[in-house]
Amino acid sequence: MHPTIHTVTQRIIERSRATRQDYLGRMNELSARSPHRSSLSCGNLAHGFAACNQSDKNTLKLMNKANVAMVSAYNDMLSAHQPYATFPDIIREAAHGMGSVAQFAGGTPAMCDGVTQGQPGMELSLFSRDTIAMSTAIALSHNMFDATLLLGICDKIVPGLLIGALSFGYLPTILIPAGPMPSGLPNKEKQRIRQLYAEGKIGKDELLEAESKSYHSPGTCTFYGTANSNQLLVEVMGLHLPGAAFVHPNTPLRDQLTRTATEQVIRISRPHNGELGLGDMVDEKSIVNALVALLVTGGSTNHTLHWVAIARAAGIIIDWNDYAELSTVVPSMTRIYPNGEEDVNAFHDAGGTPFLIRELLEGGYLHNDVETVVGHGLERYTLMPELEGEKLVWQPAREKSLYPDVLSNAAEAFAPDGGLKVLDGNLGRGVIKVSAVAREHHRIEAPAVVFNDQNELKTAFDAGELNMDCIVVVRFQGPRSNGMPELHKLTPYLGVLQDRGFKVGLVTDGRMSGASGKVPAAIHVYPEAFEGGALARVQNGDLICLDADKGVLSIILDEAEFTAREPAKPDLSAYHKGYGRELFGWMRRVVSTPEEGASVFGDQPPG
Repeated sequence: MHPTIHTVTQRIIERSRATRQDYLGRMNELSARSPHRSSLSCGNLAHGFAACNQSDKNTLKLMNKANVAMVSAYNDMLSAHQPYATFPDIIREAAHGMGSVAQFAGGTPAMCDGVTQGQPGMELSLFSRDTIAMSTAIALSHNMFDATLLLGICDKIVPGLLIGALSFGYLPTILIPAGPMPSGLPNKEKQRIRQLYAEGKIGKDELLEAESKSYHSPGTCTFYGTANSNQLLVEVMGLHLPGAAFVHPNTPLRDQLTRTATEQVIRISRPHNGELGLGDMVDEKSIVNALVALLVTGGSTNHTLHWVAIARAAGIIIDWNDYAELSTVVPSMTRIYPNGEEDVNAFHDAGGTPFLIRELLEGGYLHNDVETVVGHGLERYTLMPELEGEKLVWQPAREKSLYPDVLSNAAEAFAPDGGLKVLDGNLGRGVIKVSAVAREHHRIEAPAVVFNDQNELKTAFDAGELNMDCIVVVRFQGPRSNGMPELHKLTPYLGVLQDRGFKVGLVTDGRMSGASGKVPAAIHVYPEAFEGGALARVQNGDLICLDADKGVLSIILDEAEFTAREPAKPDLSAYHKGYGRELFGWMRRVVSTPEEGASVFGDQPPG
């Protein structure tokens, strides 16, 4: 094991000792009462299986047969989740083949951030994660179940499902992905067309045609944003079947993986003498494995929020320093858009997650001694699934990457570090992802151009007011201000300025997309402006230093003069009403800091 990986892991174990012990104690107490159907009254049980056929009713009367809960984020507006329409029938059939039952326990919300980018609905996006967690808990609260299958893929959905399921961490749990859509318009061309539109050189019809060629069929968007980062991290945590993350939907292999996942969760359930639940598998070592996977692939910055929240739900306390220290030693082994030109399909074809895991295990970057849904040891995840006729088999990962310009080996990595940095200074504390940022842009010192609304930037851009070296400050975008929407809409405009030869950066207390790219962006900055953070005192023309190499985010100004300024206090009431935003006021009031997971469940694990 690499000494830094070991050191960070041990630090997390020590930091989390009390909260982890409390969590495991609660899970052990609940596990001791299993199977839970035995505690239900006759009336309770009759309600629980009233809609079942007679065979399933007879099965559920027996405490030595498993009942599998399906919790799904299906909807047919979200391309990644539309394939889940057919999964319940596949799962029920597979459960029956094991002499067990599967019930659809509950559905959760599922937002598409691609639809809500730059729209009012995006201000509900972050809070949808914790809403999904609560929805999952409600679905599992009936005490009817011996195991759980979680059906979800996208940005806030997987973290929400995991947080909710960890409250029932005594139950064995498997996440079932649905896979990415086939590749469409090349990402470089998509980016080019977006920038042409931002410059006013093409119209909406041409832009829509290009976007429709990019997002064109059922499945996950193929760039390496938050959704696909979710899938990779979950697999590296051993919560998928091996090699399952990036198999296309609506294919025989995908359907067989769904059947096999159902059979496997039944095999590891208590009625089949299973002893481990989700809470046993999500431990300090598996969390570190997830962070390593994030860093080695240049994954979504959203996971500097989400995996903090997931870890806390299991009694494990991590912070941004853990990410940053791991990032100094974890090599960069992938070039997937926006960190390269190819997409997740090319990554999968090159060798995919099994190849990556084998390389990282051999290099000492991942803990092998972890529990997974297919048994002890992460080496079980160095296998790729395929069909032999109708039979599912696993073959060893490729010896060599098919596309070494997309997926490298550990010894010939694209960069010696993971490209995620923590920034500190008199403007606050935030993170920056530099894996897609050219070296010459890692440090920028330029005057501030300040906006209190992301839509103001487009107006300034169209007026030619940004044709200069500048650091764009977009504030009042934190979780307590307006729910912390992603600001991906800004990317084309900032990219155009950079292409024109200007030094340009972004500083915000909001989020960028998990697919943020070539423009240096200091994000998740806190204390946020709404809470009186330093960003509220920045004025147009102030000289700002954004230095990713040294981890500095500061204003170059006399400290006394800066401190004496009256913080800006814009009227934000328009962002708190309409499109359901008025329902989430309590979340804005209680949400924790970004480094604590931007969660409404408090600064300690639930309980």
